[in-house]
Amino acid sequence: MSSKLVLAVIDGLKPAMLERAIATGRAPTLEAIRQRGAYVDDCVAAFPSVTPTCAASIATGLGPDEHHIPSMNWYSRAEKRYVEYGSSFSASRRFGLTRQLTDTVYNMNGAHLSKDVRTVFEVLDDADVRTAGTTYLMYRGRHRHEVARDTMLARAAGALFRHPVLGPRELFYADIFASRRTPCRSQLGMPGVRDKHAGCVGAYLVEHDLFDFLLLSLPDNDTHSHKFGPHAQVESIAAADRQLERLMHPAGGVDEFLDEHAVIVMADHSHASVESTIRLTDVFAEFAVAGPGGARVEDAEIAVCPAQRSGMVYALVEEGRTELMPRLVRTAREVDGIDLVMWRTDEGEAAMARNGAEVRFAPGGDVRDLRGGRWSVEGDVLGVLRGAISDSTLRTREYPDALARVWAALTCPTAGDVLLSCAPNWEFVDWGGVAHVGGGSHGSLHAVDSLGALLWSGVGLDRADAREQWTLRDVTPMIAGHFGAG
Repeated sequence: MSSKLVLAVIDGLKPAMLERAIATGRAPTLEAIRQRGAYVDDCVAAFPSVTPTCAASIATGLGPDEHHIPSMNWYSRAEKRYVEYGSSFSASRRFGLTRQLTDTVYNMNGAHLSKDVRTVFEVLDDADVRTAGTTYLMYRGRHRHEVARDTMLARAAGALFRHPVLGPRELFYADIFASRRTPCRSQLGMPGVRDKHAGCVGAYLVEHDLFDFLLLSLPDNDTHSHKFGPHAQVESIAAADRQLERLMHPAGGVDEFLDEHAVIVMADHSHASVESTIRLTDVFAEFAVAGPGGARVEDAEIAVCPAQRSGMVYALVEEGRTELMPRLVRTAREVDGIDLVMWRTDEGEAAMARNGAEVRFAPGGDVRDLRGGRWSVEGDVLGVLRGAISDSTLRTREYPDALARVWAALTCPTAGDVLLSCAPNWEFVDWGGVAHVGGGSHGSLHAVDSLGALLWSGVGLDRADAREQWTLRDVTPMIAGHFGAG
């Protein structure tokens, strides 16, 4: 049997801040992992680089075109309603807290995540690997879990959360699902408590030898970054490091743990500073926008979905769509702070525009990207992507893995018809009127919030340069390969 493996996801882990935390002695556990293995400072997020989409890509090793989780906020054409996974408390209230919690806790895994893909838990469960997970957006596995009833908070939550779920063999999701009693409490997943809950559960699982694979979610770095900005991450990275050490303590400490276990630590995305905001309902004020607070669905022309530094627009009318789409694209291209506008053409190509520059592309062709993908590309690559094609290879440093990410986002069946990416320092105001001015955010195609940290030890791959460009999609295959599962 291969060594046990822990995948720790530190939400929003920015490489420069990880390096600063290590250099100042604030992250000794992460330093030990880096010293023993490999470190990548430019692992590319999915697009949009928001947590639900990225978590689905980490869990499945696939892009949104296959896993079908398009963003933090999106419009369900099938149900004719918005889906909101928790952009902010105010946004959740706008759509209804019960609906938001149901979508996030149940529907994201049970209905929205494609049934045609397998999560890392399902892959390993099928191979009889003992799986475990702490509170993470993507938890779908093969084992049934009833709602916890063993604490006052759990019983209170039971008024809303009544149905069982399928997850890893050992599942600890806030105080809602717990496969066994532990001394660990999460206050129903409150920010600032979540990392401590994960560390407590992780230590319990190590002490009692209850896993071969553990997904350890450490999300508080993201909350801290949203509030105080990406350059304040050293404090929250240090807090995450302490929980990693706590996990390892029952095995005798960091060195002893790393002697016996493989560890992968990664970000789902990075963070960018926010100085200015855009309100999509103002941008598209000349159109009939579906509510809340707007046009009735049956009367609406479009739905708009702000998701931090990304956004989507859905064309809801069939008659007149040919005239509507160019108007939507033209309107978005004229807005300060919208960096890139993306859409599908009538010919089936993808199009990207910045101001007056435009590029069109599709899979197959003579142009190679850094991951070996082949594309046909026409237009102003320099003007749109600040990139260049040399020796038939496309390099877009400011917009890493741009063509594959945009193509996957545009061909996601639940995505909008027009996708938007903010310029650095800009953010879309969410449906609750909340933005992160003075703090940090993410979601765009730009490198500033798309390139996260990835480090590992003990997985049999000791070279960071094994790939020219790492992405979130590479991690699940690494894990499956470690256990010989497929």
